[in-house]
Order: sequence, then structure tokens, then C-alpha cells
Amino acid sequence: MSPESPVNPESAQSPEPAASAESAESRTFDAIELEVLWGSLVATVNEQAKALQRSAFSPIVREAGDLANALFDRRGRMVAQAVTGTPGHINSLAIACRNILDRHPVDSLAPGDVLITNDPYRTAGQLLDVTVLVPVWRGGRAIGFFGSTIHHTDVGGYGIGAGARDVFEEGLWIPISKLMTAGGRNDPVWDFILANVRQPTHMAGDLHAQMASGEVGAGRLRALLDAYDLPDIENLADEVIRRSEDATRRAIRELPGGVYRASSVLDLADGSEITIEVAVTVDSDKGEILVDYAGSSGASPWGINVVKNYTHAYTTFTLRSLLNPEIPNNAGSLAPILVEAPEGSIVNAVPPSPCTARHVVGMFLPMPLLQAMSQALPDAVMAEGSAAVWTMQVSGHDAEGKPFITAMFTYAGGVGARATKAGLSTTSYPTGVSAVPLEVVEASAPIRFLRKELRRGSGGKGAQEGGMGQTIEFTVDSPSPWVLNAVTSRLARGPRGVFGGGAGATGRFLVNGEPVRTQARITLQPGDVVRLELPGGGGYGEAEPPAAAALV
Repeated sequence: MSPESPVNPESAQSPEPAASAESAESRTFDAIELEVLWGSLVATVNEQAKALQRSAFSPIVREAGDLANALFDRRGRMVAQAVTGTPGHINSLAIACRNILDRHPVDSLAPGDVLITNDPYRTAGQLLDVTVLVPVWRGGRAIGFFGSTIHHTDVGGYGIGAGARDVFEEGLWIPISKLMTAGGRNDPVWDFILANVRQPTHMAGDLHAQMASGEVGAGRLRALLDAYDLPDIENLADEVIRRSEDATRRAIRELPGGVYRASSVLDLADGSEITIEVAVTVDSDKGEILVDYAGSSGASPWGINVVKNYTHAYTTFTLRSLLNPEIPNNAGSLAPILVEAPEGSIVNAVPPSPCTARHVVGMFLPMPLLQAMSQALPDAVMAEGSAAVWTMQVSGHDAEGKPFITAMFTYAGGVGARATKAGLSTTSYPTGVSAVPLEVVEASAPIRFLRKELRRGSGGKGAQEGGMGQTIEFTVDSPSPWVLNAVTSRLARGPRGVFGGGAGATGRFLVNGEPVRTQARITLQPGDVVRLELPGGGGYGEAEPPAAAALV
């Protein structure tokens, strides 16, 4: 079993810890001062994220923004997040910080300590996502933390794909540990990590980038506190979190109360299907929403299982987008949205369920949620989109016989149409990750792209049409066989329309013109051509009938 027990399913909804007795006496802020301080906090975490992107080795971080950065107070509450990043990472990190501090309480830390883990069941749901927590020290006391979660290129094991049989086959598991101790390297931890990855230089570089970005944030935060003569962020965090929670509850109270249900079926690359059942209970009196996934499919033997943190992340992101997206995303705005999921199901994975490709199901969760909420907010929802990005990883040997393995590169299909606008084409929703430029992918390995174009006509018809998917072709210039880890979905069922809109086109995954139906990695030969045809988004509303021809 795991070196750490899985996260308590109720951890995301646990009561807030009491304020530390060491925190400064209560201080209030007028509206102008609070707005200035809040803007400074957001600028600080944005600078942290930019520092991480500039220094990261992994192209998916550097080019695509597959990362999360956030500021936490002493109690492990997320106060502010960077605008760059993905909901799956950000909202999982909001829970992960507390899980890490449960193991290493704030008062047990010393200046120069840095914490690390990739425990998928306590953080972001896959071993490739590594979380680093850098304490902020002021006056000999830890006053907060800058956290980051990024997708590393490699952690050994199976690689990026859904084919592993359990979590242990997927790669190196880093328990919650100290990466740095009193400012020095914790050598046993570093040695274990770097001895178990294919590219230790890249791994070390990305870990240093995460630590450096945390130090950038810490320096900026200390300067801010000096400027406003604040000993810590406790009073400021209390005010920001309180106001965010109050605003979210007000937005929920404006919804019609009731229970809204929906069911969606997702077909997978091997032809199998999973069902997501969702019941959304809106309590207009409390200003609270409960999302229950009871009835959803059980765990999969493939690595597409989703841990509770990741389910919570995309659930809260979807509902917050419908309520009032202008409200800051932090512990306060997340608190009124509760999530329940059957333990051991596809949406609440427990060890040793494999979960490297958890995004396939996790990014699909907004689809039934939007269907359910269309009953309460018909003008605010959109039709189903392609959902999960299609991920690729290629490994093999180049013309000189040197081994190579690419970082993950991803592609998006079409987004569902909205009440007054067509769906966006080739856009990642619900994730915020961008596509790595072709030139960057080609520079990292002997990959050669042959085609990248819009897939005309792939959007669902309707009063507003769904966004278009895209077609991509590539090959690998290698004299020897090479391996492809491809994670695809929606090859049999196109994204559904809403209110009479048509379905988007299904996807197609082909090698040398022949369909591929597997979730496992495949070995290809020199000259083989991979073709990806990504799904289009569903349409919104019934299309206008064609005008009758004029009589002559």
C-alpha cells in the first residue's frame, strides 16, 4: 500500500483551523487599502508563476502553462492563486497544502526547510505532478507558504499513459518529505528521486525552478508586509477569505433551490465506456451546493481513475464559473461547494488504482455538471465539448542511437456552443493548458509534423454551432522502432448538444490510416504516420430551418 494513507474524503470540507495564538492582534482594512493589498497579492503569485515558467525545464510547463502557484496562510488556507495554470492543479493544490502540513505542522519547520510530495491521493492525482511548498519566514516565524504543482517530464515507471496496472507501475512515489533541511539539500531524498527518473538533470532543474519561484514570492511578500507595517498575512487572509465566501454564498442564494440531475457516458480509447452520474443540490437558504456522484462507474483497470482532490477541483471550477467568476478563487469561495463521491469509484480513487491519465475522466466531469445546471441556468451553460485534451508522449532512439523521451504534448478539440456565441475551436476546456508549439516539440525529439489544421464541419449544428476540432499528423524520424503513449477519448460518442443542438463529430485515432483502439502504449515502426482527428463541440439550440425558395 501507499507510504501515506489516502486523503480523508471530507478533508476539502473540514472546518477551518483556529487562528494561531501567535498571530498579530486583529486589524481591519478599509475598502481602498484592501483593494490595493489584494492587487499586490495577486501580482505576487503571478510573479511567482512567471518565474517558474521562465526557469522550468519541462516544455509543458514552460510553453503550455501546465502548473499551479498559490499563496497559503499559516493555517494552510489558499489565499490567492496565479492566473496562469489549470483548475485541476490549482484547486487540488488548495487541498494538498493542508495534507502536507498535517504531516509537517508549521511550528515544526525551521528556516530553509522545503517540503515536497507527489502522493497522488493527497495532491493532484498523478505521480507526474510534483508539489513543492516553500515557507515564508519573517521575524523567525513561518507566516505562510508559496506552493507550486507542476507536471514533470518523467518520474520513471510507465510514462504518460493509461496502460499501467497499478500506481506503483506508474513511477516513483515521493512521500511527504523535506526536500531541503535548514537551507541544505536533504541528500537521501534527492538521491532517491534522481536515481529513479530517466532524465535526472531535467528533474533536478524543475525542482530548483519550483523552489526558486517560491523564494521569489516570499521576497515580494515580505516587501509588501514591510510597506504596510504588517507582521504577517493572518488578518488580511481572514478578510479576503471571509469576503470571498460571503460573495459566493450570495451568488448561490440567487439560484432556484432544488436537486438537478444528469448522466453522461464517456467512451474510451479501447471501446469501453464509463458513466458519470451527478446530483447537484442547491440550498438557497444556506447558500451552499452539494454535488453527489453516487451511481458513477466503479474503478477502472486502466490509469484513468480520478482521486477525490481532482474531482473536487473540476467540480468547483465548473460551478464557480457559472456563479460569479469574478470572485477570487481561494479557500473562502471554495467552501460553500461540497463534493461527495463513492470511495473506490472512478471519481474517488484509492490506492493502488492507477491514475496517470486521470485527466480523461476529470476533464469530462464538467459535461454532466453543465447538463444538470442547464435546468437552473439555461442561458449560462454551454453544450458538451471534447473535454479532455489528447495527450501524446514519444520515446525511442534517434539516428545516432541516443535514447530520447518527449515531455507530454497535448491537443484540444472543440468547445461546446453557448446561448449567444458559437463554441471556441481547438481550445482546451475545462483545463487552461495551452498547446506546446510544434517547433518546440520537434526541437526536443526527432518528431516531424506533417499536418495541423482545423477540422471543418466537426462542430455540432444548432442556433449556435459547436467549436471545431483539429487534425494533426506526425511521424518520427528514427531508424528503429519507437513507442507512442497516446491518450484519446470520444471516438464513438460525439459531444452532446443542448436544447436541441446537434452533437459534435467523434474523434479518430489512426496509424497509417488504420483505427487504433487501445489505452496501452504502442510500438511503431520507422515511417509510420500517426493521425489525430479531434472531436468538435456540441451545438446550442435548434438550428433555424433553411429559408424557403422564392416563387418565380
